[in-house]
Amino acid sequence: MQHSIITFKELLIDNDIFRFDADYFHPKSFAFYKDIKSKRFTRIKNNFSVTKLAGFEYTKYFTFENMTTNNSYAVLTSKNIQNEELILDESLKINKKIADEFLNRSKLKKNDIVLSYTGEYRRALVLEEDNLQLGPNICLLRAKNSNISPFYLSTFLNSEAGQLLLEREKTFSAQPTVAMSRIREIPVPLFSENFQNLIEKIVLVAKSNKKEGKSLYSQAEQLLLSELGLLNWEPKHRLSFVKKFSDTNTAGRIDAEYFQLMYEEIVNAIKSSKSHACLGDIVSIKKCIEPGSEAYRDSGIPFLRVSNLSKFGLNSDNQQFISEVLYDSLKAHQPKKGEILLSKDATPGIAYYLKDAPGKMVPSGGILRVTVNDPDSVYPEYLTLVLNSAIAQKQIERDAGGSIINHWLVDQVKNTLIPIFPVLVQKKIAEKVDQSFSDREQSKRLLDIAKRGVEMSIEKNEEEAEKWIYYELDKIGRNL
Repeated sequence: MQHSIITFKELLIDNDIFRFDADYFHPKSFAFYKDIKSKRFTRIKNNFSVTKLAGFEYTKYFTFENMTTNNSYAVLTSKNIQNEELILDESLKINKKIADEFLNRSKLKKNDIVLSYTGEYRRALVLEEDNLQLGPNICLLRAKNSNISPFYLSTFLNSEAGQLLLEREKTFSAQPTVAMSRIREIPVPLFSENFQNLIEKIVLVAKSNKKEGKSLYSQAEQLLLSELGLLNWEPKHRLSFVKKFSDTNTAGRIDAEYFQLMYEEIVNAIKSSKSHACLGDIVSIKKCIEPGSEAYRDSGIPFLRVSNLSKFGLNSDNQQFISEVLYDSLKAHQPKKGEILLSKDATPGIAYYLKDAPGKMVPSGGILRVTVNDPDSVYPEYLTLVLNSAIAQKQIERDAGGSIINHWLVDQVKNTLIPIFPVLVQKKIAEKVDQSFSDREQSKRLLDIAKRGVEMSIEKNEEEAEKWIYYELDKIGRNL
């Protein structure tokens, strides 16, 4: 049983707000809160302005006619902040003229912090570019003075301490939300300029690693598309085209969307390559299991759902668990080294290659375990890249269906066409993918060191934290 012992005076927070709900005084978050208050600290509002997109701005200016891909700014929402990384793929766009004239207050700049404040997980990110537009479900933290480094503050907010402090302030409406007024009152430990600079250096090196990893992955994708003559190919949605009745018989489909010419262009490019095969002919596929939400626990063995899967790794956002006893009865579904985890439901077509043996886990029924039959002729890293690329994604877009949740049927998975390049080309692609993942892993380790260093400085002091940070950097061969 967990409990906190508090005084009546501590129920009155910030002089004007009275709280007595147990969750607000959860032992771990309350311990961090007291540790911070016992040190030199400040409030976010003293160093950063905190704003969000006003409701009337969203309804008045974010209209269909203003959302465009030409002469536009990317609009950031909580979906664009994933794993402390800015993902702009398929982001919303808004007309520059409208944004400049009416939304200048919420135009984003380099070194601004954006923070998602709705949903179960709230992540902060320092922007590296100008001319982005603030969208719904995220707020803008802009520095008013130089007492706190944006990189230090974002690291603090992403650390366990910051996440727990944000968690305790959430309120429930349609979904968990933290009010702007409460974000402004979050206490932030005010450590020395040298310590903040150390954290900033680590974060910047981590960002550089991640940027290099993204560049290598992009090079691998470009090499793949170049081999198929699709390097500069752009999918175009046609309003009209002609197909024969026999084509519908062969496909077993009569919906017009299935016969969009862009899908045919992809298939023809694959078939024109020297060698190709259906996925089912080069891999073995194992289905996973769905024990039901009643089996979920707050701790135990991770139960991997599609939301925990990305092409760059496994994440713990909104992680569910199952008991050890249930795991023992389901251990036949334990993923193994060398397998590819491939989503087939909800967001079909996310592929992640398990280069190393994973820890104990059970994937959900929306995930398939895919094993390459002959890794010497088809590199798993190469196949994973193909599955995540437009080559496979467009086939999935064509095939997958469902009323509420998208489903990519196993037979459709098996019939997905895969180009089989010469081994030397596959090896070149695989090497770029491997180095890309190595750079991303190094970036993650650096960010973890920075976050844990901040937590340690709160729990102990910054001298011990700094000593630990340098020890950990030395262990991974990084000298700042």
